[in-house]
Order: sequence, then C-alpha cells, then structure tokens
Amino acid sequence: MSIIISILSASWQVFYESAVYMLFGFFIAGILYVFIKPETVGRYLGKGKVRPVLLAALAGIPIPLCSCGVLPAAAGLKRQGANNGATMSFLISTPESGIDSIPLTFALLDPIIALIRPVAAFITAIVTGLFENVLLPSKSSSDNIPEVVCSGSGGCCNSTLETQTEPVEKPFIAKIISGLKYAFVDLLGDIGKWFLLGIILAGIITYMIPDSLFESYLNNNFTAMLVMLVAGIPMYVCATASTPIAAALVLKGLNPGAALVFLLAGPATNIASISMISGLFGKKSLLIYLSSIAICSIVLGVFTDMLYYGIGVSATATVGQAADIIPQYIQISSAVILAALIIFAFCQSMPHALSSFSLSGKTRG
Repeated sequence: MSIIISILSASWQVFYESAVYMLFGFFIAGILYVFIKPETVGRYLGKGKVRPVLLAALAGIPIPLCSCGVLPAAAGLKRQGANNGATMSFLISTPESGIDSIPLTFALLDPIIALIRPVAAFITAIVTGLFENVLLPSKSSSDNIPEVVCSGSGGCCNSTLETQTEPVEKPFIAKIISGLKYAFVDLLGDIGKWFLLGIILAGIITYMIPDSLFESYLNNNFTAMLVMLVAGIPMYVCATASTPIAAALVLKGLNPGAALVFLLAGPATNIASISMISGLFGKKSLLIYLSSIAICSIVLGVFTDMLYYGIGVSATATVGQAADIIPQYIQISSAVILAALIIFAFCQSMPHALSSFSLSGKTRG
C-alpha cells in the first residue's frame, strides 16, 4: 500500500509541476486555432519535406513551453494541416530551448553552453523532422490532417466545418470562446488519456529511479553521456528546471557534453510525452523521434567536449538553484483547474463513445 501511495504522490508531483505549462500549451493551441487558418498552416507547414521543418524548428526556439505543454500546441498544428515532420520539429525545438531557459543557462552555467543549447536544439529538431518526412512521407496533402473522433456535440469537426463554410466573420469574443472550447474540450478530450497514462508511468519511473543515479559513472565522458541520455529520456523535466540540475552535476565534475545531452534529452522527452506522441503519430514515428534525439544529443555532446578542450577552458557552473519562477498558489490552482477540465472533457466525450460502442454492437449483431 505504501508503494502505491508513493507512486501516486510522485505522479501528483509531476502533474502539479506540469499543469501550468499544459494549460498554457492548450491556450496557445486555442489561439493558433482561432487566428491561424488551416490553409495557412497547410501552405507553410503541410507541403514539402524541408521548408516546413525549418520554419517549425525556428518558430519553436523562443517559445517557453515544456515537453508536456508543447504537446497541445503541436497537436493543434497537426490537426490544422502541418505535416508530421514539421510537427515533430516543433515538438523538439520548443521544449529544448526557450526565452526563459537561455538566460538561465547563461546565469547558471557559462556563455558557451548557453549559445550551444539553442543551436543544438535547432539542429536536433531539423534532423528529426527531415527523417520523419523522408522515411515516413505522407501519401497526399489530406494525410497531413489526422482523423480525430469529435468529442461531444459541436465538437472539433463541427467547429472546423463551421469556419470553412460560414460566410459571416465571427466577432472577436466569439472567436476566443470558440478557440478555448476547441483547446480545453475537444483537444483535451483527444489527448488527455495519453497525458494521464504518461503521468502514472512518470510516477512509477520517479519512484523507482534512485537519486544517486546521476552521481554515477561520471569518470568517463562518453559513459556519462549515455547515463544522462538514459536518465533524461523517461524523466519529466522542463528546459528551465533541467538547467539547475545540469549546473549541479557540472559542479560535481560532469563533462559539459554530458550536461548538454541531459539538457537536450530531458526536456524533449519523458514518459508522458512518449505515450502521447505514440498515440498521435504512431510507433514508427515515435522510434524516429527517440532515435534522432538520442543520436543528435550524443553527437552534439561529443562536439561540445571537443570545443571546450580545443579552446582550453573548463565548464563552469554557479552554486545554488534558480528561484521558483511560478508561485506555488498558481501551480496548485493550475493543477486543480487542469484536473477539472480533464474530467469535464471526458464527460463530454463519454456520450459519443457510448453511442459509437452501441452502434458497433448493433452492426455486429
């Protein structure tokens, strides 16, 4: 019983820390849905193998979203016509960097890795997106928009159809309401189950992995990179939160290349995002996603160590941790609001799911 309580407590901690970013991510998805037309997304991020990936990677660099918070925004882009490669590029460049984490990296580490970090995120995003578009190309432009079951009456499909056929321009307030409904009811209903599954798995991983894991195998630089990669992939840590962790590890003697591996792999992947990416894109795309991040992180980590060695400097870090940017009462409020919205979205989608199950049963009968 104590193990279950510990796992649930760890899961709640992950949910608590990610809630405010998830809400912000859904809000961004709603804004994109309202003010960016599907044909615009399809024009710039839907057609082609190279340009959409470059544009999505460049757009994601400054946005301060974690690997969970970026998922709603990326799912919104995908449903509006962005191809898989562009969506994956956005999924990587956004959480690996951000206008909040770059100054923090400069403050806690040093100017070299602060410059390398966004560049490495950009390169990783491009490589992953190109691999996705080349190895798993879309058969036609219509394949770029995933088929999603609408949740409840007046769901996403009805809203999309309405925006395409209604000749009268909606008032600004009506647009905002429509975007919020799309984000916090339709989109949340579609991916909420994957997020909750990932939260539970993240709690299990957090409980089972000992804190001493990060302090092991630091003597060999390449081995340290592999350890940081294995530890960073399933762990939930945003770009901002990963920075003081990396700084503390550098103080203990971790090589800068291994620190960069953790700064890239940690924010871009975790159990929650892995389960949701598998549901949104499929297992083959998930394999490309994880493999590209792993390979690019190691290669860029080796390059970083060579750069530090070549210019004859040692990685430095500031003692201490960064102060919490978000007040605790906002984090608690966000967790409560997100939990309520997930429950509401599931309740809205339940009648549709039951009717679909009933119709399928009658068809078999």
